[in-house]
Amino acid sequence: MDLNNIIFFFVLLFLVYICNKYILIILNKFNPKLLIDDQFQKPQAFHQTPTYISGGLSIFFSLLLVYLYLFFYKDITYYEYISFCTLIFFLGFIEDLKINFNPIVRLFLMIVFLILLTQYNNIFVEKTGIEILNNWLQNSSFFSLIFICLCFLFVINGANLIDGYNGLLGIHSLIILINLFFINYLNGNTNLAYILFYVILILIIFLKFNFPTAKIFLGDGGSYLLGAFIALSAIQTSIMNPTISPFYFCILLFYLFFEVFFSFIRKLVFEKKSPIRPDKNHLHMILYKVLCKKINNKLKSNYYVSIIINLIFLILIIPAIFMMKNGLFCKYYSLIFFIIYIFSYGILANKQKSYEKN
Repeated sequence: MDLNNIIFFFVLLFLVYICNKYILIILNKFNPKLLIDDQFQKPQAFHQTPTYISGGLSIFFSLLLVYLYLFFYKDITYYEYISFCTLIFFLGFIEDLKINFNPIVRLFLMIVFLILLTQYNNIFVEKTGIEILNNWLQNSSFFSLIFICLCFLFVINGANLIDGYNGLLGIHSLIILINLFFINYLNGNTNLAYILFYVILILIIFLKFNFPTAKIFLGDGGSYLLGAFIALSAIQTSIMNPTISPFYFCILLFYLFFEVFFSFIRKLVFEKKSPIRPDKNHLHMILYKVLCKKINNKLKSNYYVSIIINLIFLILIIPAIFMMKNGLFCKYYSLIFFIIYIFSYGILANKQKSYEKN
């Protein structure tokens, strides 16, 4: 990759964020509530001052620049990325505009979009590392469609669910995408490596405005967009690198996937309430409450959550990086993530309860 092009593009993307900021200032003169998060009482809110939710808009415009640059200068087309990211982004962006949108209707629309997108772009999963699933995927087009849509649903909603703390989703996405970039770059998949590289640049710029103190948030549009981009990139990387164990990608996407799965089971089975309604009992939220009691500083507790969770995640995936082609290792190593998550959640939940009693 040419260094001059990288520097030029880095400056160009930075300007997108600056221009977006002033566009919002102008728009807010006509509507002071436009793309401002001032809902401090909602369960997933942990900020105390009105903050722009324009991060998703900035990332979306930056992605459009990436697509245009790669199309005109590298003759590389990414129709699947354009279609997925555009539709899924605007589905979340509707919520950012504070248009009343029933969560069930939004989920239904997401499922419809994913069915259309996966069919149109011929996106599929070839292997899972589990023989019986592989047979079903190969012998049933309906099961294959349901499976791929569920993969996208879990990752997209997982990204939206963990978003809310300064840098949590941004840094987590950065770790995943850097990992996918090196896999593709080292294995000669340069077209995919290009777009991953430039999205990494976009995320670094976003984190400048979001971590450790937040001047902008991703919003639902931004978290949906990142979730869709990550899911699609992981699937494409898996297809292009068949020697890498499918369980390695399960490890890489574990936190996004399992946070949704665990939350659904916890609410539906143990708490007897709607699994699609937000609450304050997710792992990152409980960790935040415990940190607030420990250090008595809400701002530090906010970004400490991002540092702690992502640092633990990074340390845990290191052995898998070196063993990514060993299917047996990755299969059993993925179980360690389940154990650590459940164990950590139990300890933090008990600690939170003890603080509340005292």
